[in-house]
Amino acid sequence: MPDMIMADQTISGPASLPMQTRREPIAPSSVDTEARSVDVVFTTGAPVRRRRWTGWDSSVPFDEILEVSAAAIDLSRLNAGAPALDSHSVWSSWSQVGVVERAWIEGKEGKATIRFPREGLDQAADRMFGLIGDGIIRNVSVGYSIDRVKVVEAEKKGEIERRIVERWTPLEVSFVTVPADPRAQVRAADMTSYPVEIIETRSNKEAFMPESTTVVAGDDPAIIETRAQPIPAPSPTPTKPEGVEPHVRTNAPKLEAPDTEAIATRAREAERDRVSTIYDLSGRLNLERGFAEDLVKRGTDLDEARRLILDQVAAKSEETRTFSQVSVSLGGRDERTTRRDAVANALLHRYSPTLFQLEDAARQYRGMTLLELARESLADVGVNTRGLSRDEVATRALHSTSDFPEILSAVTNKTLRQAYDTYPRTFALFCRQVLATDFKTMHRVQLGEAPQLLEVGESGEFKRGTLGESKESYRVKTYGRVVAITRQVLINDDLDAFTRIPAMYGNSIAQLESDVVWGIITANPAMADGTALFHANHKNLAGSGTALDVTSVGASRAAMAKQTGLDKKTVLNIRPAFLIVPAALELKAEQLVAQNLVPAASGNVVPQSIRTLAPISEPRLDAASETGWYLAASPNQIDTIEYAYLEGQQGAYVETRNGFDVDGVEIKCRLDFGAKAIDWRGLYKNPGA
Repeated sequence: MPDMIMADQTISGPASLPMQTRREPIAPSSVDTEARSVDVVFTTGAPVRRRRWTGWDSSVPFDEILEVSAAAIDLSRLNAGAPALDSHSVWSSWSQVGVVERAWIEGKEGKATIRFPREGLDQAADRMFGLIGDGIIRNVSVGYSIDRVKVVEAEKKGEIERRIVERWTPLEVSFVTVPADPRAQVRAADMTSYPVEIIETRSNKEAFMPESTTVVAGDDPAIIETRAQPIPAPSPTPTKPEGVEPHVRTNAPKLEAPDTEAIATRAREAERDRVSTIYDLSGRLNLERGFAEDLVKRGTDLDEARRLILDQVAAKSEETRTFSQVSVSLGGRDERTTRRDAVANALLHRYSPTLFQLEDAARQYRGMTLLELARESLADVGVNTRGLSRDEVATRALHSTSDFPEILSAVTNKTLRQAYDTYPRTFALFCRQVLATDFKTMHRVQLGEAPQLLEVGESGEFKRGTLGESKESYRVKTYGRVVAITRQVLINDDLDAFTRIPAMYGNSIAQLESDVVWGIITANPAMADGTALFHANHKNLAGSGTALDVTSVGASRAAMAKQTGLDKKTVLNIRPAFLIVPAALELKAEQLVAQNLVPAASGNVVPQSIRTLAPISEPRLDAASETGWYLAASPNQIDTIEYAYLEGQQGAYVETRNGFDVDGVEIKCRLDFGAKAIDWRGLYKNPGA
């Protein structure tokens, strides 16, 4: 017969729970763009519908209610600088986008001020702050641990159990995309567990062991001791005085005679259920008995055992997957792939024997025309080409399941990339390359120098300093063109149509990059301060043009060394590393910095510091001026010009598809590229004479 307990008896004991989360909306008006901070309400204590599992596939709902008061919420973790995360990702510091500056309780709301890092320091943080400021991200979710919870059972049909969290500790605040919903929840069973005191208030009904709340492997299950009240002798029912409400005690008196036999019986039944369930699940899912025995010996609770069993089933499924129509050759490559690569190599060798050496596997195809290769590709996939006209062979080869479209694609791709990579891009020496994650405007902060240290007298006060900054902005743009290879190309055996033409496009793409970057030098655009890149106010433009010689280079080098920071005081001592000239001055520049030329007269000696300059000759400068020349610092010392590719799309990108508007194969060439002058202090211009 199960033990009976009185209405005012409580059951308490230790347990473990993972970190919980709740979501709340962000008020857009709380965003402070100057301080780069936002005020959020991380909790209102609204009830959240959760579920506890009572079996393999059965659960019981309950409402979790957070008490919101200074006594209930421990704000020590938040006020100690808790992290502000992106979607509760706690596994890496890369997901931290801010820090909690201050947390407080206001009425029935928990509030916090979250500060973001300065602009340009972290792309993820800048993105998150921008989305919040624009009202795109509007919700926060608090991660918390439960320290004390009171369980109130349902008293009648239709009601559900309530769990009132009387003490809890916020651990972090996350920005999330899911709309604020008081019934939404996110659980993470594999996260760290926290001890929690559970108090259960029960009415007159059969006593039972509370469900296990331990969900972390390795935790010992909570042992809850139930003591039976001694049954008193019958006595008259006491009369309740008027105005006095019945009192439910939250601390049960110490009982004198614990029913140890009942406790032991329930423990044995629970252990038998655990063991039989583990063996039963492992057997039904065809797992080895040794795996089940290991779980039993380790005392793994049922929730953790179910998770480990599912992981084992998934791992076993990955190991035993089968694939249809798989052929394996002794050489490690599919025969069809080997043949396709050999045909492509034969065509590339015909295009440029010096760039593409003929491989042994490709020798059998080197004398075949395009149409003959198309006919053989059709035969390889079982298409009978006997009696087909040249036009029919070309059409079917371009629109069938043969390898011929892929062969054409491989040839055009390689010729385009080869031409793109070999084109001389002179700007890369003094410019900095970065990757853009999207097409949005990128902001590059030009930081000022650190403030000068000031003398501090005895008992004196340390004065605060600030960093000046200036901002330049640009974004990546998309450039592209489509090339078509038609059936006429195959019929006419016009190899140049898909070798030389793609190569020309490769050169064109590389030229476009140079046009964009060198266009910044020749166009002399305005910077963020409204002044042209090369200007007297920037102290990087010679007042009067002088010819390229030792004296003029020395004067320009001295002007760069005297450049100051944004405070107009600190001397930066910038040293040029490159001498940039138009093609008309290329020979003169090479003579000036030549290492092995010793002039007869000592007055014509070129100092070693000037000889260390690396000459860069660019013919695009001749269109603007054949006499003007420039000095540029290394991008490792100071920013000059920055150029960016879209991440994952560095350089020329090629896509192919069977033509729809044309009868053939379409090849799309694309470039995602952008550039901008970031700082004028690393560049100097002399108009020349």
